[in-house]
Amino acid sequence: MGKQGSPRSPRPELSIGTKDYQIRSLESLPSSDPSIGRRYSGVDNNWKTKVVLLDGLKDEYGKLGSKGVYVGKRHIWFRKHVRSIAFMFALMGFLFLLDSFMVSIFDSINVQNDSTSSNSSGLKEDKTAYIKEEKPPVQMYGRLLNLAYAALAEKEFKQEKSNFWEEPHQKASLWKPCADKKDSERLGKPDKSNGYLMVSANGGLNQQRVAICNAVALASLLNATLVLPRFLYSNVWKDPSQFGDIYQEEYFMKIMKDDVNIIKELPSHMKSLDIESIGSLITDADIVKEAKPSDYLEKVLPLLLRNGVVHFLGFGNRLGFDPVPSQLQRLRCKCNFHALKFVPKIQQVGSLLIRRIRKYDASQSMLDKQLLGEFMPSSASKMNDPTRGPSRYLALHLRFEVDMIAYSLCEFGGGEDEKRELKAYRESHFPLLIERLKKSKPISPSELRKLGRCPLTPEEAALVLAGLGFKRGTYIYLAGSHMYGGESRMYPLTSLYPNLVTKETLLTDSELAPFRNFSSQMAALDFIACATSDVFAMTDSGSQLSSLVSGFRTYYGGRRAPNLRPNKKRLAAILSENSTIGWNSFEDRVRKMIEEGQRVRARSFGRSIYRQPRCPECMCKS
Repeated sequence: MGKQGSPRSPRPELSIGTKDYQIRSLESLPSSDPSIGRRYSGVDNNWKTKVVLLDGLKDEYGKLGSKGVYVGKRHIWFRKHVRSIAFMFALMGFLFLLDSFMVSIFDSINVQNDSTSSNSSGLKEDKTAYIKEEKPPVQMYGRLLNLAYAALAEKEFKQEKSNFWEEPHQKASLWKPCADKKDSERLGKPDKSNGYLMVSANGGLNQQRVAICNAVALASLLNATLVLPRFLYSNVWKDPSQFGDIYQEEYFMKIMKDDVNIIKELPSHMKSLDIESIGSLITDADIVKEAKPSDYLEKVLPLLLRNGVVHFLGFGNRLGFDPVPSQLQRLRCKCNFHALKFVPKIQQVGSLLIRRIRKYDASQSMLDKQLLGEFMPSSASKMNDPTRGPSRYLALHLRFEVDMIAYSLCEFGGGEDEKRELKAYRESHFPLLIERLKKSKPISPSELRKLGRCPLTPEEAALVLAGLGFKRGTYIYLAGSHMYGGESRMYPLTSLYPNLVTKETLLTDSELAPFRNFSSQMAALDFIACATSDVFAMTDSGSQLSSLVSGFRTYYGGRRAPNLRPNKKRLAAILSENSTIGWNSFEDRVRKMIEEGQRVRARSFGRSIYRQPRCPECMCKS
């Protein structure tokens, strides 16, 4: 202890309530009462200050340390439990690392299963079929959707079945395929060719298919030798595929050899010709769309006779359907339904795709035979085995891509965000449409819908299927990709029908790899899956894929390949009553609409033989 009055170093302070007290070393406490657990009041001569020790101070605020320094209760607790605290932190860290490790393992297992599983039930994540967008579900007919949910649940309970798995009209089975028949009316090949006909087809798979068949008919009309058609590269489709990458060249030439001379390329002495400079290059400006045969005889035949070759650049719907000689119509049907067969690699993967939808080999129809060739499913012995899963499926061609949506000028319930998106897309991709709109008064979106000019949404497609009685468990193959709005738009459909699959969900990455950068070959897989389905439903009967698939099913289906074709104008009128219509009334009106579209009709004047082949030139009526 220092002398009295000498300076002292400051002591630690203890705050109790609103008063401050200094705690000295143990040596400074009165020796008469060294206990700190009793009340004590006295004067410390060294510090000249009053010290008060209260009973309970030790319990409430801690104790004096071994050297007389005050230690708080919290500090004492921490010193006692420091090892436990460290252990707990270590345990929590270990559990966190273990959780991360297990999540990574399950994620890798799920990725592997998604890539290798061939028997998926339900909707998997499909990064190519839907554009992933974090948006809430978009619904236009919430009340009807709720009624549809209830109706489907009731049908499952009652085990009711839809009657749309077969064509309702017995007359459909009276029409038989016969475009390849031989008869005295066949034109046959000319004794001497007038020259060479070259065709460069534009568009995607289905536009190219139409162009090939029209080229065969035109070659016969002009008595020309057809050079195997070529396909133009498109910045839209970005597919370099040529004829031999999609169709069997030798088979095509073999089937058509009795009708038209076909060669793979121009003779060597003709290759050096500058076809454009000699005036033999024919474009859209020279021959109008769906021109009559007389137009070709007047404008093209003289060029062919003079130069020995003509080249149609961008050849699609250039030949009208009427009036056309019946022999030329028959050639177009023969080409479409008999001569054009997909190459083996497409047939093989197409067969694999169908077996995975059906779960097993359950069909040996004429459609399978024509589209799959030697890869047709070989056994139907287990088709009634309930343990093997469903044997039937519905194919849906849902045309709801952004380009079609934007071009339609319709509105689809997405509010101002949707309007801005579609307007920006039109300005970027359809400048001619924008110019046309500036010069004319546009029709309002509501009026367009009443007129049936708006593409059907996934929600509307789901309501139609529910109205037709297809159960919730129905397996649906979805053709096409990149639905506008992504999952937010698909939700009404996938929630009503969860067993929705695409080629991307049914085939592994390695199985799809040979087709990834070839849109026409990918479209060929959709063509096969749609054409061989038990039911084919379309939302736009005017599309090339829907027209060709429905015509193919009509030609080979024999009443067992129904097509569901909604009338968009009538459907718009039904859906406009969303707030009041009862479900029974909705069902009745939707079914009548579809049944009307299924009526068995012979092809009417001017209609496409590819879509409606029931005519004497393509099919025979028994």
